[in-house]
Formats: sequence, C-alpha cells, structure tokens
Amino acid sequence: MTESPRPSGEYESSPHQVNPEWPPPPAYAPPAYPLPSPQPVQEPTPQPAKKKRARGPAALLAAVAIVAAAVGGGTAYGVQELTGNDTVAAGSTSTNVVPAGQKGTVSGVAKAVTPSIVEINATSNAGSSTGSGVIITSDGEIITNNHVVSGASSIKVRTSDGKTYTAEIVGTDSSKDLALIKLRDASGLQTATLGDSDGVQVGDQVVAIGSPEGLTGTVTSGIVSALDRDVTVSTDESESQQQQRQQGGGWPFEYGGQEFNGDTGGSTTTYKALQTDASLNPGNSGGALIDMNGNIVGINSAMYSSASGSSSSDAGSVGLGFAIPVNTVKSDLSALRSGSTT
Repeated sequence: MTESPRPSGEYESSPHQVNPEWPPPPAYAPPAYPLPSPQPVQEPTPQPAKKKRARGPAALLAAVAIVAAAVGGGTAYGVQELTGNDTVAAGSTSTNVVPAGQKGTVSGVAKAVTPSIVEINATSNAGSSTGSGVIITSDGEIITNNHVVSGASSIKVRTSDGKTYTAEIVGTDSSKDLALIKLRDASGLQTATLGDSDGVQVGDQVVAIGSPEGLTGTVTSGIVSALDRDVTVSTDESESQQQQRQQGGGWPFEYGGQEFNGDTGGSTTTYKALQTDASLNPGNSGGALIDMNGNIVGINSAMYSSASGSSSSDAGSVGLGFAIPVNTVKSDLSALRSGSTT
C-alpha cells in the first residue's frame, strides 16, 4: 500500500525510526586536549572618518624639497614649475615681471617695464629741466629725484603711450635725493614692481630706462659694478642750472673729490648708491635701474663725466652711473606720501 502524499509534497515518515539492518554508529573518544573556551565576539570600535588629503602645492613642495636634497641646484626651478610661482634665484627679488618666454633678456625687461617709466619736464624761475620717473600706483604716484623737480613751478609728465599729464609735488627728501609727485586725473596706469636692492650682487645684469636728453624710453644695459658707493649730489636743481649756465657745466655731481659733470656748489647731500656701467646720461635722473626679472632695484640719480667744466652736449656716460637703492625708496615712501618736504 502506497502512502498518500502530504499537501506539502513530502511523504510521512518518522524521524526516530531506524532500520535494524544499519550498523550502529561508531563510538568517538573525547579529544586528548582541552578545547578552547569560546570567546565572546567583540564588535569593532567605530573610528572617526579620516579626511582625504588633497595633493596640492604644499604636498608638491614637500616632494620637491626631498628631491632637491639629492639634486642640489634644481630646487628653485622645481618649485617654480610645480607651484606656478615665478620665484627667482638667490641674489634677486621674488617677483617675475617678464613673461616666461623672455626671461633674462633685455628686450623682455624693456617691453615689460617701459610702460611704467615716464618723462618729466619741470619748469622753474631758473629755467627747465628734463628727467625721468617711475609709476608706482595706477592713479599716478611717481617716484623721481628731488633734484629733477626741486623748485618747480609746473611739472608736465609724458607717459610711454604719448599722453601728457600735469603733476604736483607730494613730498620730497633732499637728503636722499627723492621726490614723490602725483598726476592729475590719471587712472589705469601700468605700475612698476619695486624689488629688493639688498639682494643685488656685484655682477648682476641690469637694465636702465629713462629719457636721456629728452629721448623718451631709452633703454641701456650693463651690470652692477659696485655696492654702497658714497655719492654726493646737489639738493637744488635750480641752483645747479644757474651754475651750468655760468660755468658751462652739465649734471651737478661730485664724488671722491672729483667734479662730476659740473660743480655741485654748497648745497649737497651724500647717500649710498648702486654703481652700474649701464649707460646713463642727462635726463636719466629719476628713471629706473631694473633687474632681469623686471623689478626696480634702483632709481638712477647721477653719472660721472671726466671732463670738468664741459658743456652738457660734450658730457656723456663713461660707464660710471649711480642709482639710489630701491629699499631706500621704500623706507622713505610713507614720509613722502605724508607730504614731508625735508
């Protein structure tokens, strides 16, 4: 007789029924060693989520520093390329004004900085004088030499694009031969970058831009010949102009007991200057001495002429030019802006 299937599809059978023909199960001896006690399962302790560190410029700088320890001189270049900052070699300043494709070239410096250099024409009761200046703010603050604008009743400034502005004296420092003037109704001017003259070294290549003899935007180049030269100049341009007409002299400048393009008279000042063999001529006063990254490192102020008592037409550069260090300018700038007229 067959068993009828259950609704679940299984056949009924007893789980306790054993076929007597099956052999009994084998007997197992207990193990000879104790079994380990079961250990309670420990739930893992939650840990705070860690922020993923972005590999940005800081991480790249660290990597460059490690590599630099092995390769030496590649440090500065590696940092520049990885961070995108145009840092410069030791002995120069930290800003690169010149486009990457023209780094280290006179033409690159000239193209980048010339728009920030102006020609200054100052008129006084004693006559007129021509000099140069450096734009330091987009609304027309300009640094120049005190002897360029001293005693001026009117000042006209011409920018590199040919525009002419009227300017007024803001402040002067005759002891440092510096002056700050301001253009009227000016805006959007291209400013120069003031560098660090303490980083300048003898032998560094430099570029001078100014308006010698009224030739606006003239570019010359050379090297830094010496540092901390004692330079003596006249503090009064009108006085020097009278002496020029009487004596036939040119620029008022004296150094080391020798006459430099004319007699300076009794009103003089002495300061420490950068010496350069970049060609400077009358009219370069107040213009820029620039490093090869386009930073202003000095304000051209004087030149040497071996011909005592010669006329300005005979005077010329013999490779001895002098510039006021730009750090002197920066330390004096707040006083000039406040209207000081020392």
